[in-house]
Amino acid sequence: MKKGPLKTWTLTVAGGSLALLLVIVVIWAVAVGSVSVPFSQSARIVAARLPFVDKEALLNGIPRSNKLIIWDIRLPRVLLAGLVGGGLAAAGVVMQALFRNPLSDPQVLGISSGAAFGAAVAIAFGITFTVSGISSIWLFAFVGAMLTMLLVFRVARIATSRSVTGILLAGIACSSMLTAAITLLMMWNHEKLEQIYLWMLGSFSAATWVKVGFMGIVLVGAVICFFLLGRDLDLLSFGDHEAQSMGVSVKRTRTIAVVATSLLVAASVSVSGIIGFVSLIIPHIMRMLAGPKNRRLIPISLLGGAIFMIFCDMISRTAVPPHEIAVGAITQVTGAPFFLYLLWKERRKGEE
Repeated sequence: MKKGPLKTWTLTVAGGSLALLLVIVVIWAVAVGSVSVPFSQSARIVAARLPFVDKEALLNGIPRSNKLIIWDIRLPRVLLAGLVGGGLAAAGVVMQALFRNPLSDPQVLGISSGAAFGAAVAIAFGITFTVSGISSIWLFAFVGAMLTMLLVFRVARIATSRSVTGILLAGIACSSMLTAAITLLMMWNHEKLEQIYLWMLGSFSAATWVKVGFMGIVLVGAVICFFLLGRDLDLLSFGDHEAQSMGVSVKRTRTIAVVATSLLVAASVSVSGIIGFVSLIIPHIMRMLAGPKNRRLIPISLLGGAIFMIFCDMISRTAVPPHEIAVGAITQVTGAPFFLYLLWKERRKGEE
């Protein structure tokens, strides 16, 4: 009887600690860069934007240049990195629950390849415009991701009535086809090759408050959806027939979860490029802390993913100044060894 409350209390403390760490990391990240800003000043500038605070008292004595650097340049980038990292981690939790496979990743749906193809088309054909903070590359990437999602669902429905295997195979097929199309675009446009490749590696250098708002709305909507489906996702881990016998509408749950995941991944990739391994490694790490229940694991993974991505982005822009390292390269360097560890662990489990 004492185990339940203790576990809940421990989880609450862990969640609160991660939330506090996230706040500290955000303030630290906006303080460091080519122009260093004292941590105390960074905290005051960020806090000044909160409601019901004395802004004049908080900002008194802080140079105007520091306010502009943090509010207009660094804070949108840091917040966007956190939203994308949290979103990808939450999407990873749901994908692993849907496919009942700890090595599942949202990229198997082909959404990332669709976004990359859309961005590659905009770059290769020189389509450049910006409307209300929305750039052509961002718009083409998001539309490409959405069209790919519709294509994957259509193919899966025709082939296998949207079964798990059907969605997986349709995603892999569409991803391979789009990757080939991107390669052709890069070969036909040698002068744009580097730009397309760098976009695909991922970066938050083009962060704006419009992108932060867009990503925030999509993330909140998707996480609410995931939370409402939490119990059904838990039951799906026992298998489709068992879940259906316990009152779960398997096809409806899977469709809603995949659509919400696809929207979240599409939004993430469209604003940042392709960033791998976050949706794979963070859920595994956080599962050790929160356990397998999705309603606990999703918010904890969201916090962990946000912290991890902000750290990676901070490394990408401060490691070799004045140049930047693609944040996708940072996540791959850290994620690849962990992925190999998971493969080894799964093989050991299969041998036992």
